[in-house]
Amino acid sequence: MTTSSPTQVLTFVLGEETYGVDILRVQEIRGWTAVTKIPHAPPHVLGVLNLRGSIIPVVDLRMRFDLATANYDAVTVIVVLSVICKGTRRNFGVVVDGVSDVMDVDAAQVKPAPDLGAPAATDHVLGLLPMAQRMVVLLDIDKLIGIDATIEQMDSIDATPAASAA
Repeated sequence: MTTSSPTQVLTFVLGEETYGVDILRVQEIRGWTAVTKIPHAPPHVLGVLNLRGSIIPVVDLRMRFDLATANYDAVTVIVVLSVICKGTRRNFGVVVDGVSDVMDVDAAQVKPAPDLGAPAATDHVLGLLPMAQRMVVLLDIDKLIGIDATIEQMDSIDATPAASAA
């Protein structure tokens, strides 16, 4: 949210909280689909999804944020996002409770993330957007997905003979 012109943000919910990501990073929004589990993946990486021939790692944001688990049901959504990591662009699916709407965000309205004492606690937060009844947490999806072993573990999956033969 560094530009002075309005930016569009896709908002979604996890539990009682609302989060937002840059709409230009959203590749697709799809209903919940079972994924193929990958042994030894981090707990928040549910597995992979075959999306029109591309293998897409799927991350449960509830688990990533240490929130209470929820059942995957008819309103559960997988948002496929374009993530830049290690200088390359990859698609990841993130599981959310539901998609809210697309908002125009003026950078002047965005408040900085508070200092919580641990830099890693807010590294992935671009800022906070105060709304009438809620606060929207604007996420830096590159830092959120790329700050742990997720990318390295998914790279090893891509390097398997079955994945490279496809």
